[in-house]
Amino acid sequence: MNSNDSTLRVGDNFIAGPVVGTLGAMAVYWLARAQDSQLLLAIAYAGFFINLFNLIPLSPFDGGRITAIISPKVWLLGVPILGALFFWRPSPMLILVAILAAPQVLKAFRYDPNAPENRRYYGVPLAKRVEYGCWYLGLAAFLAIMSYELHESLSPGRP
Repeated sequence: MNSNDSTLRVGDNFIAGPVVGTLGAMAVYWLARAQDSQLLLAIAYAGFFINLFNLIPLSPFDGGRITAIISPKVWLLGVPILGALFFWRPSPMLILVAILAAPQVLKAFRYDPNAPENRRYYGVPLAKRVEYGCWYLGLAAFLAIMSYELHESLSPGRP
């Protein structure tokens, strides 16, 4: 897309928010380890977990915007994830997110990659799709590992 093209498209900056959030959580984690602070470890855990939660592949989360680059059909994977979270830890906030996500899920069901408006908006080269897929999966795996490790280290009875 050249600089004169004003057409809306899936862009290059959707991964920036989760990466910056992860770097912030890492900074707090390193500070916590340097100062041997349980409070800072808990804050780092919250940062990692919130960033991981934000990567659910469903709009309005950042994960929904990132996975839209791959294909809006990926949003359909977010539905069972959100459902599992609700059954694991019921929360009115998850119901609100589901209501906000419903129009995007319907859009994913109806998504036609050959429609002209979809080609213009979601027209991203395969190399870019693969790149974002790798970033997304790598970041999600890193956040899941860090969330798990910190959760375990903050559990009572653990050193």
